[in-house]
Amino acid sequence: MSTLPAPDASAAGAFLAGAKSAWTSVFVYVLFGTYIGIGALAHDFGFSVWWLTISTVVVWAAPAQVILISLLGTGSSLVEIAIAVSLSGIRLFPMAVALLPLMRTPQTPQWHLALPAHFTAISMWVESLRLLPQMPIGQRVAFCNGLSFGFMSSAITAGFLGFYLAAGLPMLLAAALLFLTPMSFLISVARNSRAMIERLAFGLGLVVAPVLALAQVGLDLMWTGILGGTLAYAVHRLREALR
Repeated sequence: MSTLPAPDASAAGAFLAGAKSAWTSVFVYVLFGTYIGIGALAHDFGFSVWWLTISTVVVWAAPAQVILISLLGTGSSLVEIAIAVSLSGIRLFPMAVALLPLMRTPQTPQWHLALPAHFTAISMWVESLRLLPQMPIGQRVAFCNGLSFGFMSSAITAGFLGFYLAAGLPMLLAAALLFLTPMSFLISVARNSRAMIERLAFGLGLVVAPVLALAQVGLDLMWTGILGGTLAYAVHRLREALR
């Protein structure tokens, strides 16, 4: 069960409540399994466990880390790596745009939002959208930072574990563990989709994605989001106009 801070909790209390919410969330198990796989991947490509830890803190997105490790390990150029990791990270931008207004007030300094913006990832985003509306707005930044700290600490711990288990971890199991993140995101989006436009965009994405993948269209995930989201928005606007 997730733990919310008391209504009169201090910033430290809200931070600790956020960390406790992360450690008791189902996403912590998803992250743990995913980062065991990433730790094994980093080991197999010859990176140190401390490099893996630093990249987790700096990148803080499992798909982007897989891209980073794989491309560096296969000798791709830094320009190619930067473009690939940046394109992977674009998906987090609308998440941050949707989340940050829930935390800020006219009196909130901009720099207070820097850490939540950096920490915005699938796990933190889904849990924050679920929990933040239930608490006073003055506690939300500290709570989100605590939530992210809890998730990140579990990821770093799992990365260490996967790194030192790599010699005995079958490749198929490592691949299956890496697949936990997209599956958890899929289930969370399906569960939290309420409006017709959200369900339509979700359904269109499930249809468009495999078609583009089979057609071997470059940047298929990006085009899936653009096409699915645009079509869902067009249908929504038409529906509102007909009303």
